[in-house]
Amino acid sequence: MSVDIHSEEGQIIRQLIPLSTIPINQFESICKDITVEEAESGTFLFQKKDTANDLIYLIAGSITLQSNELKIETISSGTESSRFALAHQIPRKIDAFAITSVRFLRLKTNIIATHSKNSYEEDNSYMVIDEPEELDDDWMTTLLSSPIFRALPPANLQQIIMGLEEVSYKKGELIIKQGDPGEFYYLIKKGHCLLSRKPSANAKEIKLAQMHSKDTFGEDSLLSGAPRGVNITALTKITLLRLNKDKFISLIKEPTLKYIPHSKIQDEINNGATLIDVREPDEYKKHHLANSINAPFFSLRMQIKTFDKKKPVIIVCENGKISQASSFLLLRNNFDALIVEGGMENEPQKAISSTDSNNIDEGIETETVTENIVEPEDITDTQATVEISADEENLVQSLQKENQKLKQTIEKLTAEKDELENKFRALYKQSEKLKAVLDTLKIGGGSS
Repeated sequence: MSVDIHSEEGQIIRQLIPLSTIPINQFESICKDITVEEAESGTFLFQKKDTANDLIYLIAGSITLQSNELKIETISSGTESSRFALAHQIPRKIDAFAITSVRFLRLKTNIIATHSKNSYEEDNSYMVIDEPEELDDDWMTTLLSSPIFRALPPANLQQIIMGLEEVSYKKGELIIKQGDPGEFYYLIKKGHCLLSRKPSANAKEIKLAQMHSKDTFGEDSLLSGAPRGVNITALTKITLLRLNKDKFISLIKEPTLKYIPHSKIQDEINNGATLIDVREPDEYKKHHLANSINAPFFSLRMQIKTFDKKKPVIIVCENGKISQASSFLLLRNNFDALIVEGGMENEPQKAISSTDSNNIDEGIETETVTENIVEPEDITDTQATVEISADEENLVQSLQKENQKLKQTIEKLTAEKDELENKFRALYKQSEKLKAVLDTLKIGGGSS
């Protein structure tokens, strides 16, 4: 039985995410294909390890999300939490247990994409625009289907969606400038942009890739702490959704990335894991972990298809920062990725091998261009090549940490300076417009 969009229940369903974002005729088409189900108190809407690829929304009543009878969250209809799909990760990580009689909606994850593709016919009574408005909101489906976002707790997903800020750029405007600090994570809502890079200050700019609606960018700098490695320019008028650095780190980075101590690496390798060193070839040749292969971060995207998704991947770099960006890339491509805690800086000397291992990339510069390549900041190898005492080593490590803190402070101050300059330019433009208006009024008053 279909749902009447004008009924009370239809109005409740209209507020669900992402149904609240789609045009009314598409929503009406979806309602013809769905049915509201019922469950008695004491029954499960779904259980841990269920693999049915459905989005389940609470329409009436109350449920608890629980694991091994430990209550994690209680959700009641009519609350902000009930607008989102219940524990949407597949396979299910927890149980959904009805504590009252409930009414709920079961929605196939592909139903929105299907209706977006098929439910519209060309209507000559409307003005033709470059990109149909109904395709403008597919970003919500992109979030829900991404491996990164599917693994997040429902509360995080809710805060992410509420924290997204919409910004627009004109054709030709610079969105990200190479060398600037990273402040935002972006999702393209509508439009196209160009990713390019200058190998050096005086070098010619190299075009790397084009990005379009539903692509994401900007995470590498936020994860590694390195400055932006590329320029990104609007090729058309473009609308972006962006999440600021603090929210990205607390809502996405921290709950997503997983770590492994050095002491557990060999156990994982014995169980079939692949150990990948993402430092540059020169650093890898100086010293590296036994049984590791070298796949520098700047070329990792080219090599990702050569790795087995069925096996865990362990990532190591100099201090763990580039590993975070590498892990995020692998997770986004459905790999199970682990980061070595502290990187090579935290590795006991006896476990370091200077022999040549399985080095995939010999560091030969090529002309090959791949999609979305972002090179991280060069990492200086500060590890001493001579024996030093424990006290001296501790001092070196302490100085390295202080140096990193100073670097972060400088980056923050630079970002604040840039923001103030942008505000000044905006105010200057506004004052010029006001001067022009006043001049017009004066001329008009003089001629009357």
